[in-house]
Amino acid sequence: MLRLLASPRAAGVIGCLTLLLIGWSGLLVPSLIRSIELDFRQTDAGIGTFYLVWAIAYAVGSLGGGVVTERIGRRRILIAAALAHGLGLAIVALVPPWGVALVAAVPAGLGAGALDGGSNGLILDLYQAARGRALNTLHLFFSIGALSSPLVVGQLVDAGVAWQGIVIATAAAFVPLAGLYAVARLPHGRHVAAPREVGARRATPIAFTWPLLTLEVAIACYVAAEIGVSNWLVRFLDTVPLGTATGALSLFWAGLALGRLISARIADRFDHLQFTIVAITTAGIATFAAVLVPSVGASILLFGLVGFASGPVFPMIVAVAGDRFPDRSAAVGGFMAGASVVGSSLYPPIMGFMSVSVGLAAAMLGAGLLSLAGAVSLLAARRLH
Repeated sequence: MLRLLASPRAAGVIGCLTLLLIGWSGLLVPSLIRSIELDFRQTDAGIGTFYLVWAIAYAVGSLGGGVVTERIGRRRILIAAALAHGLGLAIVALVPPWGVALVAAVPAGLGAGALDGGSNGLILDLYQAARGRALNTLHLFFSIGALSSPLVVGQLVDAGVAWQGIVIATAAAFVPLAGLYAVARLPHGRHVAAPREVGARRATPIAFTWPLLTLEVAIACYVAAEIGVSNWLVRFLDTVPLGTATGALSLFWAGLALGRLISARIADRFDHLQFTIVAITTAGIATFAAVLVPSVGASILLFGLVGFASGPVFPMIVAVAGDRFPDRSAAVGGFMAGASVVGSSLYPPIMGFMSVSVGLAAAMLGAGLLSLAGAVSLLAARRLH
């Protein structure tokens, strides 16, 4: 067993397992939103605040994890991140006072963000010759975790299983994940700057160079739209039974998984940037259609199309960034994951407040607009290239 974990290929498998678990845990609160609101006596605005705290911590974990990895190495960061994420989830499952639950979202979000950015950086280092395929495969596992979470959770809750038990079981899964990172052979992720690079860094940090900045804006817009739809879809479909609503959320993530599965096979045959622009534009248009169509059944199917078109967007933007900064994989993975969470921290939580003011349908339309804004930023990146 230890000999297998010493293989470099095993690190890629562990990275995929990490995103599988992150995808599952990230959809727990959206899937359990009705039960959590009831037990904590919260409104949509309260859950929006929880999303905000989680998202800010996630962004800090993504950005900080990438930077610290370049200094102290990948292994320590990933072990600490897995344990912190599991601890935060376990505290929430104890149904403490709402203020304590909000505090618990901090280590949960920090750990998830560092695992997300760290996994992207890990794959960028492992598969430098086929980043499009490798990153789509990595995020396929995120989609599998995300689509299975609402599907399984909805069935378990309907069968009478306490939601707290589901969250505790999820938290416990991150302990063996930390153990795998402790023994696996990993690229160290450290970066030693050349003297001329040190001077360039002092003038303009890599995160704020125009080529990377346009990609950061694009991925922030995309994730704001994706997480906005994902976090609030069950609530948007509150006129149908919970099983149907969570099934629609699973369909959305099934579309994401299928989009990434297909893209893993074909994406490297096309210009990465052009491929991504087409995908994110299609996702934005499909979001408008899903919100405005009068039939609930048609709306659910269209949200599946939104997921399919959205599938390759995140991994392909990361691939483009990795192509442009091939020697800064840890930092690029962290910056892109961090920028994505900036988007998720700004808009999806606001949707909760919009829900009680202008209505959730208007907030969903805003998600479609953000996808189109991401396409515009990618067009700017193409002009700079």
